[in-house]
Amino acid sequence: MPHRTSQKVIKVALVEDHLMFREWLGHMLAREPGFTVCGEADNIQQGLRIIEQTSPDIAIVDITLRGSSGLELIKDMKAHGLTVPVLVLSMHDEALYAERVLRAGAKGYISKSEASSTLTEAIKQVLAGKIYLGEKMTTLMLEKITNPRAAGTGSRMDLLADRELEVFQLIGRGYNGREIAQQLHLGETTIDTYRARIKEKLQLRNAAELYSRAAQWVQENGT
Repeated sequence: MPHRTSQKVIKVALVEDHLMFREWLGHMLAREPGFTVCGEADNIQQGLRIIEQTSPDIAIVDITLRGSSGLELIKDMKAHGLTVPVLVLSMHDEALYAERVLRAGAKGYISKSEASSTLTEAIKQVLAGKIYLGEKMTTLMLEKITNPRAAGTGSRMDLLADRELEVFQLIGRGYNGREIAQQLHLGETTIDTYRARIKEKLQLRNAAELYSRAAQWVQENGT
């Protein structure tokens, strides 16, 4: 009798700060043939630990994590020599974050508003060595390549570096300088420097305008 070839099970690590969504995602993947969740985390430290311990085939990472950013996790993985491919699954604006996560080292970006079938297809494409982006973002990036002049007319938010954007988001969520410093494990003076850069880049005159703009941005983007 011919031997039956067993299908390789794809091990997935989930790094997501919303417990309910993480549980739903785990149940969804468990129902898909050939997938298993090998570990879960909601912050960078736990994420690095489960990835090192379980050696997943792929890590699905959110932008917003408890105490920090998925962007920083991706960079830390690279610094630790972890070559596990990362697919970012997030509710954040694709136009603002997709290029950032690719530069950080991720292999794809998918919105949480997509159907579950799109997620499994994205995982398969990333595991096949391809970059996965949604149709909208693919079009935007192609336009940026073919028409650089038009690409330069985007939002001023694009001017913020990754860490500046992270600080801006935390300001919008109501954290003060000391609390932001504690969350990001940085000095308060460093946070003051980031705030000054943000005000300059976004052309904001004072702290009141900074807090108002940040709060509005967080509300609009659901971050």
